[in-house]
Amino acid sequence: MPKMTIVVGTMYGGALDVAEQVKPLFEQAGYAVTVSEQPSLSDVSGDDDLTLFCLSTTGSGDFPGNIVPFVRSLKDQSPSLTGLRYGLIALGDSSYGDTFCGAGRELDELLASMGAQRLGERLEIDAMETFMADDAAVPWVEEWIVAQQLKVV
Repeated sequence: MPKMTIVVGTMYGGALDVAEQVKPLFEQAGYAVTVSEQPSLSDVSGDDDLTLFCLSTTGSGDFPGNIVPFVRSLKDQSPSLTGLRYGLIALGDSSYGDTFCGAGRELDELLASMGAQRLGERLEIDAMETFMADDAAVPWVEEWIVAQQLKVV
């Protein structure tokens, strides 16, 4: 059974809610899913087939507190992540202008700089347009799963 880790970065629970809403979609597709609310480097350097990052942006483009130690470890240790295949859902608020989805964009760049491979486009969910983030995330994840399964066949 393929493995999937959903790495969550959240301040008020919105990104965790999205993770909990999409987890059953991966399970129905045959993945053994783990949701990591206190992520560490072992969450991205193991033998998982796929990883999904689901994170909010706080303040002026900042990472939520629970994922800061993970990001700090990435920056300090610069591990090779050439085996990491991932998707990314970034939650933000476009009224913050240039820092909209800043945490998701910064994490995406950081992962790419370490050799990780993003599969598909990053989903950016704007709180100004989408009241319930899972309304945007669920259809995106459904399409993302199908795209990954087609690549395996």
